[in-house]
Amino acid sequence: MDADDRLELAVDPARPNGRTLLAGGVEQSYVDIVDPTYLHFEYVRRMAAVVDLAAPAGEPLDVLHLGGGALTLPRYVAATRPGSAQLVVERDPAVVELVEQALPPRPDGVEIDVADAREAVRAAPAEAYDLVLADIYRAARMPPHVAALGFVTEVARVLRPGGLYLVNVADLPPLVTTRVQAATLRTVFADVCVVADRRMLRGRRYGNVVLAAAPRPQRLPVARLVVRALRDPVPGGVLHGPALDTFIAGARPATDAEH
Repeated sequence: MDADDRLELAVDPARPNGRTLLAGGVEQSYVDIVDPTYLHFEYVRRMAAVVDLAAPAGEPLDVLHLGGGALTLPRYVAATRPGSAQLVVERDPAVVELVEQALPPRPDGVEIDVADAREAVRAAPAEAYDLVLADIYRAARMPPHVAALGFVTEVARVLRPGGLYLVNVADLPPLVTTRVQAATLRTVFADVCVVADRRMLRGRRYGNVVLAAAPRPQRLPVARLVVRALRDPVPGGVLHGPALDTFIAGARPATDAEH
């Protein structure tokens, strides 16, 4: 591993129990080693809000995590929905080794598979998961093979009819990547929304956007998600329905042939 890929876990000087996973000096994950419900990054809180609203509080879910990092969301799901069965797919064995050695043991019900996300989804049985959460990055970029229609179609196949797919997208104005990814999800899923810092949606900053999608029409808990987004320490907005139509106007879905 060269210097650009060096992995480390840094102690948060403002929160002694906090650990930040860094790759080449770039923040990848944050976990509190004592309180798994503490979520430092705003986009992770937005993903957790959807997880919270996906089913009645405390109900166990079958979850597939694409991208492992420090296991922030698997730890959160295990704490808030005990008994959940979770599979984490992480491509980099060095990440898995560091997290397993330097952080608290993974919770009960969490398994890790060192594999490529697309290959793992292709190998999964149909309708196996209530939630699929994707946070897949290499060098601060989402790999094209997990952003195109072929992959999204496979994700839809492994979701149960009432399931949800969540995607983290790192983007900057004018949010071209987010618009394309939203258009791609719209091609496959019946219900899609975008959640982000309102300043991002107005094109005033870069950061992370969360996309949520469901096979079933009107499945997304949009009204409650709007409330949760507004109450976040970094207030967010939700684009859905006509507002999402306007946001993605002119964007073409990403196809495998383009990559």
